[in-house]
Amino acid sequence: MTFLASLDPKDRRFLLWSVGIAMGLAVILGLLMPRENDDDNPVPSSYLATRHGARAAYETLLRSGYQIQRWERPISDLAATAGPDTVVIFADPASRDAEAMKAVRQIVERGGRVLATGPLGGFILPGGMPETPKDVTFAACQLEPEGLDPLAGSGAVWMVPGSTWRVGNPNHRIEYSCGGHPAVVEYDWGKGHVVWWAGATPLENGSLARADNLNLLLNSIGPAQGHQFYWDESLHGVVRSAWSYAGGTALNLLRIGLPVLGLLIVFSFSRRRGPVRDLAQPVRTRPIEFLEALGSLYQSAGAAATALTVAWERFRRRTLRLCGMKPGLMAAGELSAAIRRRFPAASPHLEETLAACEEATWSETLDPRQALKLVQKLHDLEQDVARMPVSGVQAVKSAGYDSRKQERAS
Repeated sequence: MTFLASLDPKDRRFLLWSVGIAMGLAVILGLLMPRENDDDNPVPSSYLATRHGARAAYETLLRSGYQIQRWERPISDLAATAGPDTVVIFADPASRDAEAMKAVRQIVERGGRVLATGPLGGFILPGGMPETPKDVTFAACQLEPEGLDPLAGSGAVWMVPGSTWRVGNPNHRIEYSCGGHPAVVEYDWGKGHVVWWAGATPLENGSLARADNLNLLLNSIGPAQGHQFYWDESLHGVVRSAWSYAGGTALNLLRIGLPVLGLLIVFSFSRRRGPVRDLAQPVRTRPIEFLEALGSLYQSAGAAATALTVAWERFRRRTLRLCGMKPGLMAAGELSAAIRRRFPAASPHLEETLAACEEATWSETLDPRQALKLVQKLHDLEQDVARMPVSGVQAVKSAGYDSRKQERAS
């Protein structure tokens, strides 16, 4: 049994090709789509359970009684409601947008506490001074405590620093260093407090349980009581808005699917540029076809006078038969007199109409509208004359006999 036997062979072939192309694109898209749970993904996101992800740190805080939640809307929305009880964690943000920097500054100035990691984390901080010295190896390093604050007493901390901090501001307190370069820095700004790490290693899944890395995280964000904690995901590209739900896989499918759909439409239109089936033949109505062809012929030839001449000759032949006379050439005046003798009640415009018709048949520039009006008047006169009674019975018989004779001769 043939697959979709009801379809035309060409349509069936086209459908199969379309399905095959769609399946091939789906396979290619699945292979090329980024895998969020790949261990090579370096983003310390609270959603990822990979080596560099931070899902373990987030869930540890959540289970330890911290009022923490992920922040996926624009950071400016959080800055509008921030206060002294607000604590925000920026784990290696991937953006240094001016609006984000302004929002972080607003959070700190309102008394909030901010923990930021990595080079871009230092850039978004108010008064931040991150830099990348030439002798940093970016290898795992056991940090050396240098400060006198409680943060410096977190214990043994391991970190892979991504940058360092420029020394020189007395308000910036260096709590830990790696190879002589600042790795953990804290300072006050306005009413708030800022903590910066050179890398996000201590809060990553693969390093959170190593040494005292968790203690560094807890001491950096402060006590749990009386604070609302936010783990920012908006600067990782996870921004939830009315349009954000169209992103991700759906947006990628749309970007690939729309061009493919456009190509399929073009190919389909090109193949079916003609009608799918033969057009239905119109019903043949011979009189109408004849009249349309004759009218088109007269119109193209500009022969309005010829059409009027045909109508004029027809009228003269039929009216002479009604008058009991032999058809023949007769001027308009003679014809109108003969009609008037036999039909005294004929139209008062009889003579005028016949004279106008006779004169118009000789015109070479007769307007088609005028010719149509004259033909209509001739038709009306003929109908009126045919309905009128003639004078005398003998005349009627003679007229009927001669009419039949002339009809047989014609």
